[in-house]
Amino acid sequence: MSSQDSVMDSHAGHSHAGHDHTHGMAKQTLRLAFFLTIVILLVELVGGIFANSLALLSDAGHVVTDLFALGLAWFAAVQAERPPNERKTFGYHRVGILAALLNAITLILIAVAISWEAIQRFQHPEPVQPLIMFGSAAVGILVNLFIAFGLRKEDHNLNVRAASLHVLGDVGASVGVIVAGGLILLTGWFPLDPILSVGIAILIALGAWRILRETTDILLEAVPKGISMPRMVQDITSVVGVRGVHDLHVWSITSGMYALSCHVLIDNVPPSASASILQSLTSILSEKYHIGHSTIQFECSAADSSCCSERSLYCRMGTAKEQCCESESHA
Repeated sequence: MSSQDSVMDSHAGHSHAGHDHTHGMAKQTLRLAFFLTIVILLVELVGGIFANSLALLSDAGHVVTDLFALGLAWFAAVQAERPPNERKTFGYHRVGILAALLNAITLILIAVAISWEAIQRFQHPEPVQPLIMFGSAAVGILVNLFIAFGLRKEDHNLNVRAASLHVLGDVGASVGVIVAGGLILLTGWFPLDPILSVGIAILIALGAWRILRETTDILLEAVPKGISMPRMVQDITSVVGVRGVHDLHVWSITSGMYALSCHVLIDNVPPSASASILQSLTSILSEKYHIGHSTIQFECSAADSSCCSERSLYCRMGTAKEQCCESESHA
């Protein structure tokens, strides 16, 4: 027997049910947050106009991105409940990742816009009404804290986490508005308003960068954080009957949903005897690395296990290549 292929999909039905329940809870939370954020937007927009405060208007601009973020996240949660089909075999889980990416980009743009307007205010300071700033910002803080508490329950979902960062950032910005308003009331120094606006812009940009980096990693199918490929190779090859592994790929379908594919060189055994090897491999991947969707192809001929060839992506990496070549030399 020159080769034996064994392909296994361990993405069980209970995993789908768990994700459906998760998206259902996220959808309800995001829907409530969306409508509450509309209230915050109206309060801060009106307050910013009457107070002539760039900081408050900047915060209202941040709330617009909150509204956009929550709307997209809500839409993504609804889409993620759609079942897989013959065209989209993984379903619509990555709609949430695309929404999170778009949210991050809009945050960066709004940060640039706020900074530009702040520069204009530095050059031409304008008086503001601090008392109106207090009231409007206080409403924003109370409602946003309520929204953030609800979203924290779904923190494992990157799409929801992206939206919650918007909301938490707005809480910090609203607190800054109140502090700046108090200082303006005491000192009469109006440049504090654009200074605070720059602080809000930096806060927005930092949150956006974190989300942008994580979503980009998922879209580029990078190895999820916390997974060591060399250690995984060691764990796979430690299973009795396994002689080597190559063409190993690990990626995220969406946040917290990992997948793996690989070729595993095993002893020359009948198909019935390979079942225990497959079970051991999938148990390690599921329990130790939280990989719920794995596709493993068995090979039992040294000629088919050209681990150190250039066509084998993972074995181009130095550590893996050395381990793999050592495995073949002892075979």
